[in-house]
Amino acid sequence: MLVPVFTLKLNHKIVPRMVALGRFDGTHPCLAAATQAGKVFIHNPHARGQRTSTNRMMQSNQDSDISLLNINQGITCLASGVLNPQLGYDCLLVGTQTNLLAYDVFNNSDLFYREVSDGASAIVLGKLGDISSPLAIIGGNCALQGFDYEGNDRFWTVTGDNVRSLALCDFDDDGKNELLVGSEDFDIRVFKEDEIVAEMSETESKNHAMSIHAFDLNSDGVCELITGWSNGKVDARSDRTGEVIFKDNFASSIAGVVEGDYRMDGSTQLICCSVDGEVRGYLPGGEEMKGNLMDTSAEQDLIRELSQKKQNLLLELRNYEENAKVDLNTQLKEADWQRGVIPANTQLQTALSVNLGSDSQSAHVELCISTTNDTIIRAVLIFAEGIFEGESHVVHPSLQNLSGCVRVPLTPPKDVPVDLHIKAFVGYRNSTQFHVFELTRQLPRFSMYALSSPDSAVEPLSFVNCTMNERPQRIVMWLNQSFLLPEDAEFQNAPFQVCFTSLRNAGQLFIKIKPGGEISINTDDIDLAGDIIQSMASFLAIEDLQVEADFPAYFEELRKVLVKVDEHHTVNQRLTADMAEHSNLIRSMLVQAEDARLLGDMKNMKTRYIALYDLNRDLINQYKIRCNNHTELLNNLKAVNQAIQRAGRLRVGKPKTQVISACRDAIRSNNFNMLFRIMRVGTASS
Repeated sequence: MLVPVFTLKLNHKIVPRMVALGRFDGTHPCLAAATQAGKVFIHNPHARGQRTSTNRMMQSNQDSDISLLNINQGITCLASGVLNPQLGYDCLLVGTQTNLLAYDVFNNSDLFYREVSDGASAIVLGKLGDISSPLAIIGGNCALQGFDYEGNDRFWTVTGDNVRSLALCDFDDDGKNELLVGSEDFDIRVFKEDEIVAEMSETESKNHAMSIHAFDLNSDGVCELITGWSNGKVDARSDRTGEVIFKDNFASSIAGVVEGDYRMDGSTQLICCSVDGEVRGYLPGGEEMKGNLMDTSAEQDLIRELSQKKQNLLLELRNYEENAKVDLNTQLKEADWQRGVIPANTQLQTALSVNLGSDSQSAHVELCISTTNDTIIRAVLIFAEGIFEGESHVVHPSLQNLSGCVRVPLTPPKDVPVDLHIKAFVGYRNSTQFHVFELTRQLPRFSMYALSSPDSAVEPLSFVNCTMNERPQRIVMWLNQSFLLPEDAEFQNAPFQVCFTSLRNAGQLFIKIKPGGEISINTDDIDLAGDIIQSMASFLAIEDLQVEADFPAYFEELRKVLVKVDEHHTVNQRLTADMAEHSNLIRSMLVQAEDARLLGDMKNMKTRYIALYDLNRDLINQYKIRCNNHTELLNNLKAVNQAIQRAGRLRVGKPKTQVISACRDAIRSNNFNMLFRIMRVGTASS
C-alpha cells in the first residue's frame, strides 16, 4: 500500500513524459520538468532564499523554490543523471528537434550543446555495454546516438522506425547494460552496443500510459508496476497476478512518475506529477500494511482457486451422472444435449492452409477448427497480437450455419511468428450449455507466402547471395518451420529451388540451395530478404554471416533521396543566410525609424516602419519555407537511416555492425558510390 505524504501545487504546466529527478548539487534532490513555453523548471525546496539569475537560468517570481531554464525551443525529451563521474553530481539533459543540451545546473553552465540532425525524441543516461564512460543516448529519426560528458560522439546506429522510448538494463544477465528501444512501428529492439540481439513486436496500445515505473510499494522486496494514465489515474499492479492493488486519481493527465528521497528524511518516495503541475509523494506501506495486503491477495487467490475446483467437480459429477443414463430413451438424450453433455473422446483439431482467395475475397491464411464427431462449434474466440483489431476475434455462426467446422481467414500484416490462442464452445445444436476447449497454435513467420511453380513465375532481378555450411536437410527443416507447405511437398538434395508468391502483393520469392552451401535469395523486397536472412541465421545458429546483395530498383530510389538530402541542406544554408541578413536589416531600420520619431520626422518614420513591416513579413514567409524544408529533410533522412538499417539486416553479427558503421562514414564523406558498394558487398574496399 502507498501512503500519501506530501502534495505540491506548482504554478507551471508540465509536458507529458518530461519529468526527471536529480541531485544537481550532489546532495539535494530536485524535480525538473519541461513546460509548454520552451522552458525547464527546477523545483528545489531545499535551498530557499538562494537567488539565481544567469543567461540561461532565472528565478521564478511566482515561487522562490523554482528556477527556470530557458531553452527557447520546443522540448522533446528530458533526463537527468551522472554524465561525468568526476563531478559527483547529476546533470540535466534536454533534447529538442535539432539539438541536445547537457547542462550543469549547479554551476549554471553548459557541459555541451550539440546539433543532432536526426532529432531527439527520447533520451536515457547510463553505461552501455563495454563503453567505459556513461553516455547520453538519444533516439530520433530512425537513429540512435550516444555522447559522453564532453559531447564526443561515442555511439551511433540505426533502428527500424522513429524512436519513442529508451531504457538501459542488463537484458541477458551478463553484467553489462543493453539498450532497449521502442519505436513507432510497435517493435521493441534490444541492442548490445550496436548489434540487435533480440526483437519483439507489440500491438498498438488501446489506452494511453503516460509513464511507467517499478517501485516496491508493499515492502516485500519485489517491485510492482506503477502506471500513470492519460485520464489522471495512477495504479499499481501485482508482479504475480497483474491485479490492481493500489490506485489514486489526479484532476488531469499524469505527466511523469519518478522516485527519490525528496523530503531528505532517509526514505524513498514515489513521486507522481500531473500536467497541471500537481505533485504528490507516496511512501511504501510498512510491515503491518504489507501483511494485510498480502493476506488479502492470498485470500483472493484462494477463493478463486476453490471456485475453479468447485466448477470442475460439479462438471465431473454431471458427466458421471449422464454416463450412468446411457440406456435411457431419446427424450432423455435430448435433455442431455441441452445440458451440454458431449462424448468423452471429443477433440478439437486445427489446421492452417493457404487460401488463394476469389473474386469476392482476397488471398489469406485459413485457420480450420473442427471437432472429431457429430458435435458442433457454437462460437470461437481467438486471441492473437497484431492480426486482429483489439487483439481478439470472435466467430459466432448463426443457428442455420452451425456445424462441426469453422474456418477463420487470417491476414497477418507483418512477417513475424504469432501464437493463436483459441477458445471454442462445443456442444450440440440444441445445447444450452457448452464445453470450452482451449488450445494454442503458432502461425509460421512466413505464412503469407504460397508455394508456387518456378516455371510460371518471373525470377526477380534483386538478390542476396551467401554461403552457409549447413546440410540441405537443415534448410528443409527451416522451410517447414517457417512456411505453410503442403503435406506432399518434397525436396531433393542440393541443388534445388523453391518459389513462393506473396499473398499481400503477388511478389515473387525464390530460394535456391546450391552445392557447397551456397544460397541465393531472389526478391525485390529488401525487408523480406532481411527477414529471411535473420530467420535462417537464428534457426541455424549462425553468429556471423557476410553476403553479397543487389536491389537495383531500391538503390535507385535511395540515390534520388540522397540527392534530395543534399538539395535540402543547400536550401537550408541559403535560407539561414537570408534570415540573418534580414535580421540585420531589421535592426538597422528599427534604429532609423526610432531616430526619425525622436527628431519629429513623421514622414520618414512612417516610411521606415512600412519597410520594416514588409521585411518582417518576408522573414515570416522564409521561416515557413524553412520549416517545410526541414520537415522534408527529416523525412528523407529517415529514408536514408532505414536504408542503412535494411542493409545491415542482410548480414549477421560482425559483418552487420561493420556495414552500418561503414555506411555512416560514407555518408559523412558524401561518397554515394562508396555507400552503394558497401550495401552491395559489405565493404568499401575493392
